[in-house]
Amino acid sequence: MNVNDSIVVVLAASAIFYGTPLVFAAMGELRMMLTGAVTAFWAVQHLGGPDWLVLLLATMIGGLAALAVSVIHAVLVVGLRANQIVSGLALTIFAGATGLSSYVGNVARLGGQPAHHEYTAINVLGLADVPVLGPILFHQNALVYASWALVLVALAYLHRTRTGLHVRAVGESPQTADVMGIDVARYRYAHTLAGGLLAGVGGAYFSLAITPNWIDGMTSGAGWIAIALVIFAFWRPELTLAGAYLFGLFSSLGFVLQARQVHLPPEVFASLPYLMTVVVLVAVSTGWAKQRLGAPAALGTPYVREER
Repeated sequence: MNVNDSIVVVLAASAIFYGTPLVFAAMGELRMMLTGAVTAFWAVQHLGGPDWLVLLLATMIGGLAALAVSVIHAVLVVGLRANQIVSGLALTIFAGATGLSSYVGNVARLGGQPAHHEYTAINVLGLADVPVLGPILFHQNALVYASWALVLVALAYLHRTRTGLHVRAVGESPQTADVMGIDVARYRYAHTLAGGLLAGVGGAYFSLAITPNWIDGMTSGAGWIAIALVIFAFWRPELTLAGAYLFGLFSSLGFVLQARQVHLPPEVFASLPYLMTVVVLVAVSTGWAKQRLGAPAALGTPYVREER
């Protein structure tokens, strides 16, 4: 048997494939993925042109649609100082499988249509046939490689730029940042919207790569998994990749083992990412854990300038 067809190689490649949308969502840390999924799929069905251009535009449209929804979240949590979890849950219902995205998908009759264009694997520099590493690293789709670049950009942005330093200051101590002349509200608005954009791109990955069609609730709560992933990765972009691929491994186990004639209930494997999410959230539910894991000190805390 070809070593590239071994179950270890297939699982590793599948973990990257299925974990990639979580990278985008975790970097954004917002739950707008279904909005991106439905609008990107609508766009890919109505745009014409070369595959690469249609997919690029559709992905951008998905990201911008999620950004538009995140404006509501930003106004609620930054402007009106609402609880972030409550606002996020409300928007999940509003824009999720029981709300806006479902309405758009049904009105546009997107269900059951195969995608006219979809992301497919690229043979990078002809290295896809290299034993073991070939199919894992050099035979993925364009968004996988974009997610790697995103992590590198995020690292450089947060640790090598003045603006990134300000972002970290706002997350640790908005009072101190305000005294230094940093506009706390502006930074929080801007990065909440950027998070919505990235979550939308992650959603587009579902409808244009993983399952190239539209199904109500197709992201299956991946936005909540992404939040657990951020915690699992200690709020560090470089660890997000490893965490996302671990969740991706659990997501792909059922498909890979079924293809290998391993007869176990698929529900067992389908539940693993969510069980892991619960474990992570329970483990960090205490203030002690929050500090030890390196969470931003002002995480989830509204900033009231008059109380500084």
